[in-house]
Amino acid sequence: MRPLTHPSIEDITVEGILHALSDPVRVAIYAELAGATCTNICSNFLQISDRSIPKSTLSQHFRALREAGLVHSERRGVEMHNTSRCMEIEQRFPGLLPAILKAHGVQSADRVRAAKRKQAAARKQGG
Repeated sequence: MRPLTHPSIEDITVEGILHALSDPVRVAIYAELAGATCTNICSNFLQISDRSIPKSTLSQHFRALREAGLVHSERRGVEMHNTSRCMEIEQRFPGLLPAILKAHGVQSADRVRAAKRKQAAARKQGG
C-alpha cells in the first residue's frame, strides 16, 4: 500500500482549497468533518445529501480533500480515519473556511426549502 501524503501547511493554497471544495459532494463531506469532534471513517459518507456514493468514488473525493490539505487521513487496519485540518488552515488563511462552510450551509438550506416547495406543489396538483 502506498503511504499517504499530506501537504505541509505552507504548501496549502487558497486555489487548492477552492478547487477541492468546488465539488458538491466534497464540500458536503468536508462540512461534516469540520463539524465533527472525532475522526470519521470513509464509509460514514456512503450516503451524502440523499445520494449514494460508491466506495471507489468516495476514495477519490477523500484523496482530493487530502491533497488539498483539508483533511488528515490515517489508515487503521482496513479503515481510513479522517479529521479536518480546520485549525491549521484557519491560522494560515483566517476566515476562509468559516466563510465557505457558512455559504454551503445557506445553499443547502435553500435547496431543502426548494425541494419542500416542489413536493407541496406536486401534492396540490395531485389532490
